[in-house]
Amino acid sequence: MNAIPLIDVSEPRWLTELRRQCMATSQRKVAAELGVSTAMISQALKDKYPGDISKLERAVRGAYLGDTVSCPVLGELETNKCLRYQREKLSAVNPMRVQLFRACNGFCENSEKNREK
Repeated sequence: MNAIPLIDVSEPRWLTELRRQCMATSQRKVAAELGVSTAMISQALKDKYPGDISKLERAVRGAYLGDTVSCPVLGELETNKCLRYQREKLSAVNPMRVQLFRACNGFCENSEKNREK
């Protein structure tokens, strides 16, 4: 009989959900979906990630827990998609991508660049 893993009630909800998603599929698939490295996922699950874990938390909350932000270009948007748009390079072929690039790298209150200031 398979043992049911114990739930740590002191663990943040987003981390519990990350753990659940990894058990349901794999760390590799979850990392790809969130746009992060498998090492980041592995270290976060072991509470050994040396850097700022807030981006991972925001991505998990958007992808699996329904957290959204108000995007000045697209309206209500899941936080994981917001983070993904912020990482994209400028593509002058598509006017919407140009607007997103400008917003994500400038005045948007959700921009990670503005959080670092």
